[in-house]
Amino acid sequence: MGEIEDFSESIHEQSNEHAHHILAEGKEKWVLYVALTTAIVAVLAAITGLLAGDHADEAMLAQIRSSDQWAFYQAKSIKSEIIAGANKTILALGKKPAAQDSAKIKSNKADQAKIMAEAKRLDNESHEHVAKHKILARGVTLFQVAIAIGAISIITKRKSLWFASMGFAVIGIFFLLQGTVF
Repeated sequence: MGEIEDFSESIHEQSNEHAHHILAEGKEKWVLYVALTTAIVAVLAAITGLLAGDHADEAMLAQIRSSDQWAFYQAKSIKSEIIAGANKTILALGKKPAAQDSAKIKSNKADQAKIMAEAKRLDNESHEHVAKHKILARGVTLFQVAIAIGAISIITKRKSLWFASMGFAVIGIFFLLQGTVF
């Protein structure tokens, strides 16, 4: 999973520059609040993006470990089949197979059960991280939308857009909380 691109920093810088010009004219003080809330939302977007990336990395690592366990499981299975095949050949020749061969096959089967349980646990862990990544990625997206709409509110001088941007930010906070606390 790739890292989430964050365009909010450049948008935030541009809106702050535009807000600075409006404030220098001494008009529309609410623009200062837009710039401040946009800065806060940008911080939340950065934190959420970092957490989303961390969960993507952890999902990939857990999946790699799960794949390693499944390969180990298959190796144990192959070893047992080779011993069983050799024993069949020895029996066909009229000889008695070694007693330790049966013990080794039983040991491999017991190991396989443990290995399978660990592989499934790691696979489930990977799925959990992917699910959290998706939730947090939605949060990042909503924060970026909030920042963009906040910038548009400054440019168009429309408070209603600022309120809309705050609505998107609140939903982004919901996803941030859902991806970290719940």
